[in-house]
Amino acid sequence: MVRSLVNLIHLRRALAVRGLTLAGSALDSQAGREEGRIRPARLLEDASLAWHPVPPPAPWPDPVAFLDGVQRSVLLAYAGAAPLVLGDAAAAVRERRARRLAGVLQARRVLLIGRPAALEAAGPAVGGVDTLALPTDEPPHPGRDLANAGRALDRVRGALERSLGEQYRRRSAGWLLVDGPLTESPLWAADSHLVGIARSHATLPFDGPDLERFLHLPAAHRTSVYQPETRSVSPVLEWALRLWPWEGKDIFHGLVRVQVAPENGTPERADLISRRILAERAPLSPAGDGWDRLLYGMHTVQRFLRASTPY
Repeated sequence: MVRSLVNLIHLRRALAVRGLTLAGSALDSQAGREEGRIRPARLLEDASLAWHPVPPPAPWPDPVAFLDGVQRSVLLAYAGAAPLVLGDAAAAVRERRARRLAGVLQARRVLLIGRPAALEAAGPAVGGVDTLALPTDEPPHPGRDLANAGRALDRVRGALERSLGEQYRRRSAGWLLVDGPLTESPLWAADSHLVGIARSHATLPFDGPDLERFLHLPAAHRTSVYQPETRSVSPVLEWALRLWPWEGKDIFHGLVRVQVAPENGTPERADLISRRILAERAPLSPAGDGWDRLLYGMHTVQRFLRASTPY
């Protein structure tokens, strides 16, 4: 729970008094993301990867809820070569009934992230802010520590999202759309009323000609259903769906991967869920990172969370 707003100017000054070297730049939003890779998937529909036109969009039945999270990092200072990062991770669920969206659950954590010695050097200058220690199995390296801080904050945000998803399921059996894959939670992967919308394509399910066909999927089409290879023991099924035309833009423009529990992986269910997702496309102008892969309900969650950031 956030106790108060964080004054970055005062916080930096307090750290400077303790002899730490201040930093003025925000963290790279790409820090901590996994490297690109191919993990071959197993086709379950069609003899080879195919494109399937999706029938016209259809509204999702009430109630339908949207779960998303946001995070923000600011590089505050260095204790010697070790950076200190202030991280904010938050998540929320908004539910729609009778065409009206309302917030039902939310959670937030603000953390000072760094090596134990760096956190100790900050001392009481960061009173009231929880801390998260980075591993010390390798010597300090500013770039590596910043990447580790980004990954640590990713895990905090993911834990908040999973917790809220489980809380929502205890209060409602309705459909829940999650921004991201379902494989992080065995409960999610087995939930027949939960759909994951993966917007990142760091891991791709095909190579060679199939990869080219996957990436050139036309708008309002889906690919064949396939089983992705994951490091998780929680099996899911998946297909790609193109929300908006990509021609003249980028091959990833409007491309998402839809993850569902195995029982929702039939061609008929894939078509139905895809129709409902197309009806949720965000009516946004091309401004802001990832707008073309964002559903409107998730956009409202992100906007709500960013409006309440503590710094």
